[in-house]
Amino acid sequence: MKNYQHFYDCITAPFRQSKVAIKTIQLSNQIIVMIMYVGYIFMLIAAGMSSLYELGKFILIPAGGFIFLSILRQLLNAPRPYERYDISPLISRKKTGDSFPSRHMYSATVIAMCGLLLNSYLGIFLLFLAIALGVLRVIGGVHFPRDVIAGFIWGMVCGMLLFII
Repeated sequence: MKNYQHFYDCITAPFRQSKVAIKTIQLSNQIIVMIMYVGYIFMLIAAGMSSLYELGKFILIPAGGFIFLSILRQLLNAPRPYERYDISPLISRKKTGDSFPSRHMYSATVIAMCGLLLNSYLGIFLLFLAIALGVLRVIGGVHFPRDVIAGFIWGMVCGMLLFII
């Protein structure tokens, strides 16, 4: 399908003209991932200080969703954009398959939902970062939009369980 290749060329054209822009995309991707994972550690500490029950929710729900998503990805083994089309991704990645759904997007979203349970401002900030990460992963060429949307939806579903249970 040439439409995706054209779409990708269009969304990356402004960045391809500048090595600084490409490095900014790559660095932003890494920084957001780091913020999410380091923030999650602090959220686990805060939840543990609140109660073991909260800590259990903050570990088991994200982990259960991650395991389910990982199994689904293995079963589907969907190709990545750079495997299917003649594109040069802005984020270097050697991995093949396992594109759908995006685990990065799932993880960022469910972590943001943990943050939302602790503090609404923190959660909204982290949801903004999660969405930014999804956009970066598409512009970076390592995921299709459907991959990050599915990861986001699954992260929201699992994150809502934090509020229900």
